[in-house]
Amino acid sequence: MIDGTAVENTILERLGSLDVLYELYHHHPVHTIDECLELPYAEADVTFCKNILLCNRQKTQYYLYVTVPKKPYRTADVSKLLGVSRLSFAPDDALPRLLSLYSGSLTPLALWLNPDSGIQLVMDREIRQPGRIAFHPAVNTATVIFRQEDFFETVVPALPGAPVFLDVPWPAAE
Repeated sequence: MIDGTAVENTILERLGSLDVLYELYHHHPVHTIDECLELPYAEADVTFCKNILLCNRQKTQYYLYVTVPKKPYRTADVSKLLGVSRLSFAPDDALPRLLSLYSGSLTPLALWLNPDSGIQLVMDREIRQPGRIAFHPAVNTATVIFRQEDFFETVVPALPGAPVFLDVPWPAAE
């Protein structure tokens, strides 16, 4: 595993090289999106994103799926929109193997740590909302908050590979 401070510094240096403005907050470790939403700066105009590492059945293709916090993940919906059959959660060893990270620290910003990881960034269009957007800087003891425009117009184009944007439906009430 990579040292958390070194990982955070790598991400912050990259953001600095892009001249993107952000707010940085350090906090106790958070492991779930619900814990993130309880942080004191989880204000109404800040979209905290849920980040999920997925893979195909053969475990040869990996996807970082980014969605809004309360939207349930439905394999069938995302699989169909991506044109990939049988998506599932990536195995426990994939995150440390591909990005040298631990559970709870996954973020699109981590793609800078291993640009050759082959992980495809997949974003639910619903994360793009008025206001600001928040991610961990690849450690779950800090959060960076950007203006939505800065994230999508400066940060996303600087990430390895072109992202895929999906219109993922909310599951019908059962």
